[in-house]
Amino acid sequence: MPPTLLMILKWILGLAMIGVGVLHFTSPKGFEAIVPKSLPAPRMLVYVSGVAEIAGGIGVLIPFTQVWAAWGLIALYVAVFPANINMAINDLPLGKTKVPRWAQWARLPFQALFIAWAWLFTS
Repeated sequence: MPPTLLMILKWILGLAMIGVGVLHFTSPKGFEAIVPKSLPAPRMLVYVSGVAEIAGGIGVLIPFTQVWAAWGLIALYVAVFPANINMAINDLPLGKTKVPRWAQWARLPFQALFIAWAWLFTS
């Protein structure tokens, strides 16, 4: 992959993760709504995942921490997948936003794309 394209993809990933991580603190109820009921302390889980997203987003942009951050993002994408499944199975809104049912299901395979995207920066 051309280095310029790789750099652009890194910045998009990093900034997107920082942005979504910040949303976990500014709009936590939306994320809380999709946390499976079987998990304890949904608000805490939302905040922890928000911190992980911000840290991963920043970390992937710093050469020294890029590899560890990319692996952390991959772990995060796997960890939050149950919330995405829960949202699709139970037709849950993301906060006040009603996501169309087809989009909830279409979103699930994108986790594999996000994992592949982060994988680009693991070496």
